[in-house]
Amino acid sequence: MRPDGLHHVSINVSDVGAARDFYTRVLGLTERSDRPDFSFDGAWLDVGGQQVHLIEAEVPPELGQHFALAVTDPVPVGPGRQAFVTDPSGNRVELQQPPAAR
Repeated sequence: MRPDGLHHVSINVSDVGAARDFYTRVLGLTERSDRPDFSFDGAWLDVGGQQVHLIEAEVPPELGQHFALAVTDPVPVGPGRQAFVTDPSGNRVELQQPPAAR
């Protein structure tokens, strides 16, 4: 087996509606309509060619875990740019823009 890339990340959220609103309205992800009817609430969101899956479940304590979205306009940090935001459940999301090619 050879991995081809990242398909999705799943994150626990305490309020799916608030998280869905944050990820779609604030960050611009698009909700998918093909999520199966699981025994728990959640949402599947598209971001580029990958997905973020929201799962209604207890949110673990914040110990530095996060995921990063590739973007085109955060604040400068060294040769690249980055910013961090926190979703309504307390999950950290990094907004990361690599340095321009030289």
